[in-house]
Amino acid sequence: MLDFNILLPIAGFGVGLIVGMTGIGGGSLMTPTLIFLLRVPPVIAVGTDLIFAGITKSVGVWAHRSEGNIDWMTVRLLASGSLPATLVAILTLDRLPSLEFLDRIVLPVLGVALLATAAVVVFRSRVSRFAEAVVERSGEISGIWIVLSGVVLGILVTLSSVGAGALGVAVLMLCRPHMSARRMVGTDLAHALPLALLAGAGHLHLGTVDAGLLAALLMGSLPGIYVGSSLTGRVPEPVLRGLLAAALITAGITCFLKV
Repeated sequence: MLDFNILLPIAGFGVGLIVGMTGIGGGSLMTPTLIFLLRVPPVIAVGTDLIFAGITKSVGVWAHRSEGNIDWMTVRLLASGSLPATLVAILTLDRLPSLEFLDRIVLPVLGVALLATAAVVVFRSRVSRFAEAVVERSGEISGIWIVLSGVVLGILVTLSSVGAGALGVAVLMLCRPHMSARRMVGTDLAHALPLALLAGAGHLHLGTVDAGLLAALLMGSLPGIYVGSSLTGRVPEPVLRGLLAAALITAGITCFLKV
């Protein structure tokens, strides 16, 4: 278990603040923050962040469920791909003689996931317009593509803890472009919650979750999410998205430089 560091709840507060203001950025920012700023071993950062994400997302799911903002059919399609993929990934890792392999692949997989997330943040409106044009021309995208997208998300989340949030929204924008923004966020959260908890449980089994680190992060993030939510709309969205994209690109490039 890592020694308590006052920077941990501060980092949790900062990430929670951004999540509360933008709705994205949890795993995308927390994992690289733990690895590069707080020197947490990559596998511990990924495993702990997955449990952290599951706990924090549960609040959002409860709120969106009470408002009727969840498309449960789409959630089931995504989960039918992501949850089996997560189980296969965990079972594969469990059969390895050591976790050195996971330690070696975390950074490159994390780098890909971070840069992909940055692309979604920057080109979100273009992705949405492209998807709407495709649906108008060819009809609604088949559910099989949503299932296959879930498989990719399951593998990415298990190996890097990144992907269930912003990339999940990107999948919904492509496959369900006419879904309202509020319903899209609720559906993404409802899928991300069991995915993060299952992947987190797998990492708990692998021994890559640090309970003390988790408690310190929650100590700061929960107040951060509350404060960030109250500040929504006070900071121009383009500014927030620009800063978030810059942070994601920087972290993604750093991952490849550290490999």
